[in-house]
Amino acid sequence: MDLSLWDIMAPAFFECLILVGIHSYLGLHVIRRKVIFVDLALAQIAALGTTVGFLFGIMPGSAGAYWFSLSFAILGAAIFSLSRFRNEKIPQEAIIGLTYAIAASVAILVIDRAPHGAEHIKELLTGSILWVKWSTIAYAAVVYLAVGVFHYIFREKFILISENPDKAYESGLSVRFWDFLFYISFGIVITHSVGTAGVLLVFVFLVVPAVISIMITDVLWKQLLIGWGMGLIVSIGGLYVSYQADLPSGPTVVAFYGILLIIVSLTLFVVRAQDRRTALKKLISGLIGFIALVIMIILIGKNLKTRHRYHQKENFSTHSKMKTPTGLVRNPLDSLQILFNNNGDTEDKIAVAVRIAEFDKKNALLKLIDLLQQCQYPFLREDIIKKINKISGKTFNYNTEKSAKNEQNKIVLSKIKKIAENQP
Repeated sequence: MDLSLWDIMAPAFFECLILVGIHSYLGLHVIRRKVIFVDLALAQIAALGTTVGFLFGIMPGSAGAYWFSLSFAILGAAIFSLSRFRNEKIPQEAIIGLTYAIAASVAILVIDRAPHGAEHIKELLTGSILWVKWSTIAYAAVVYLAVGVFHYIFREKFILISENPDKAYESGLSVRFWDFLFYISFGIVITHSVGTAGVLLVFVFLVVPAVISIMITDVLWKQLLIGWGMGLIVSIGGLYVSYQADLPSGPTVVAFYGILLIIVSLTLFVVRAQDRRTALKKLISGLIGFIALVIMIILIGKNLKTRHRYHQKENFSTHSKMKTPTGLVRNPLDSLQILFNNNGDTEDKIAVAVRIAEFDKKNALLKLIDLLQQCQYPFLREDIIKKINKISGKTFNYNTEKSAKNEQNKIVLSKIKKIAENQP
């Protein structure tokens, strides 16, 4: 049965909506506290927890991975609440940035000891929002709602600390304690968000709506409405384009947020200028300069690409004439076969299989089928099935969210194998 655009993209769309709902609010606190990168740092710490769990064989998305991630997020909340001082000599943002760098470095060191580490790092950064389950969305919505209610009950304390920390200290409020509660609630949200949306999308959902709304108005409820409205527009546009252009959903939404931020900034620059005509001239001049720079970069890139292809052909021609120990000439297909067999990285194997398809489609399809059956990551299974569709010239509705053991996927695999066997 063919799936419609709504069937495929609806879960990702509703996940984006609930992410926008809670992150737009928390983002306003982050901007007011001037700790812009706290989300990125806390997300990285939560991701480190998932990575450590992965090293012990606990797969991302499982209950064990969630508790690993949440434990690390609570640790990060404690660090950030204790690092805040009334008369600080070192800005808290410096400590947050350092924490992020250390967490990212440790994650790389840990993942270096785990199998398929590169794939895991990619999933942490970009997430797999396209394959989020309805049950995951419902659970996240309940958790986010609980956090929202908690913040609403104690909104006066949280808003006071964010907007006027000196007054909070003078009133006798335990700022560190309420900071700790704020960051714990923040960490709970981040733990859920990173698992589906990835570090990059979570950071953008938090910062960009808050920045845009603060640029437009100083009224809190208006800022929330603007942030939610912008999130709705970007989610629809980004997911639609990712579907039509066959692009990763998370990075596409991030790019749309970036474009929206630029458009709003330039519009406000002209609208709020004392002399709008002069501001418009500056804007047009800047756009012309930007377009010229882009054209120059494209021309340089094409020139370098042409030279690279020439040298690549020379090197490949020399490599294809290598002799094996038996004295026979090794052809390009043999070289690719050896490269495929000796490479342990799934992404590299996919790339080599695509090259093999230039010489032997049947061989390439069978290799991709094997990779599809062995692969544990939805986003990689998605990449593999795209390559299979392209090489075979047919479209297979393989459910990449589920493994090859799924009954529907078994039927699809059998169809792909028949197509492969009939390839010349």
